[in-house]
Amino acid sequence: MAFFEQLKTRLDTVHTWPSNYLFKFIVPLHKKDELMDVLPTGLIEEKLSRTGKYISVSLRTRIEASDDIIAVYQKASLIEGIVSL
Repeated sequence: MAFFEQLKTRLDTVHTWPSNYLFKFIVPLHKKDELMDVLPTGLIEEKLSRTGKYISVSLRTRIEASDDIIAVYQKASLIEGIVSL
């Protein structure tokens, strides 16, 4: 949990809430629906890998507080094979 505490501190130092935030993830293509279920609404861009095995998902959205960002990363971290950028 120390990682998420440090992330919260950094987010609160850099941002004034509410603020726009960019989430970026890479996930195996067959796990895309799992990722979409944990993401808030916003502008989503997707890009399929050259081999078609992975997809990158970028989400721009308005976030009310750093705790909301932490919650998304915690839920996403449970998805097997995900990479958070």
